[in-house]
Parts: sequence; structure tokens; C-alpha cells
Amino acid sequence: MSKDFTGRVAIVTGAGAGLGRSHARALAAEGARVALFDLSAPQTVADEIRAA
Repeated sequence: MSKDFTGRVAIVTGAGAGLGRSHARALAAEGARVALFDLSAPQTVADEIRAA
């Protein structure tokens, strides 16, 4: 991605794995605050984003 998402909130469903996970990480890298939702392990992705 090459857009500035600073100050924006992104809601990502399916964030525990696959495309949802990669989109969540990319949006966070571009400055978005991300709200992660998944039936399994969204906390793992949240921890990865915080550590990056």
C-alpha cells in the first residue's frame, strides 16, 4: 500500500490469518489504528503489530 492512513481507523475482519492478517499489518504500517476481529487468535496479530 502507498496511502497515508494516519488518523484513520480500519476495521479488519478475519484478522487472525491469511489476507485479513496481512491487510491488518499493512494498514497499521501505513499509520491506521486497526480494530481486529477473528474467531481465532486476533490477539496474536495485535501483538505482532505492536512489536513492529
